[in-house]
Amino acid sequence: MKHWMTVALLGLLTLPAHAADTTDNGELVFGSVAMDIPARMMTRLEPFTEYLADTLERDVNLRLSSSMPDAIREVAEGRSDIAYLTPVAYIRARQRGNAEPLARTITKGEDSFRLMIVVAEDSPLEGPEELAGKRFAFGDEAALLQRATVVDAGVELADLADYRFLGHYDNIVRGVISGDFDAGILKDTTAYHWEGNGIRILHASPALPPYVIAARDGLDPELRDRIREALLAASPDDPRSGPAMRALDESYDGFAPVSDGDYDVVRGLIAPFD
Repeated sequence: MKHWMTVALLGLLTLPAHAADTTDNGELVFGSVAMDIPARMMTRLEPFTEYLADTLERDVNLRLSSSMPDAIREVAEGRSDIAYLTPVAYIRARQRGNAEPLARTITKGEDSFRLMIVVAEDSPLEGPEELAGKRFAFGDEAALLQRATVVDAGVELADLADYRFLGHYDNIVRGVISGDFDAGILKDTTAYHWEGNGIRILHASPALPPYVIAARDGLDPELRDRIREALLAASPDDPRSGPAMRALDESYDGFAPVSDGDYDVVRGLIAPFD
């Protein structure tokens, strides 16, 4: 099957909404939040779009967004047919455009994830209560769950000496290792990757409903079900889907069924920041 990969980097390319007739073999647009730098996100997601394209027997075009608000808008307004979203991004896409969750990720056998407060490996800090007066690195300013996790750990943002929003997890890692920041917050899989390689985990959040692949409102129900089946069948040990799963995240074991109610705990955590 001939598979054309179109990538929209930093909003430089705009595809027409509903460019494909999703009742036939037209293209699908796969969007994503910007968790890493665009080149890395492309490397992670391109094999997965190819797996979906081969399984669904139609073109799947990758559309990277420069920020979480952009990714939310793309799927809420129907310019992305499906999207790989953080819990907060999914909740916003549900609020604004009735996005439907298809499957949630499984990380090291758990269909949940944690946010990790991290410090440099040689940092003297031993607990989150010692972060008062320290410099802290967050990711995207729209990632409310990161701030909620710090507050839930007992640290008011006003008690920090300074905090900045660096966008991508890679920037947070560099900022903490270099000493520009005393601590930062990472998704568990990124923290695991860097643990013992310049980073030490200081605090882990409670288990949270994980990243999710969601569909835009109005996507053809039969196609939506086929996408869900392809996601639930994916496994790192499977010859067809394995390379795609490992590229997406080496700590992912696959996908699990999901419902909107699974994300109510996140709604509660971010409510004070809305």
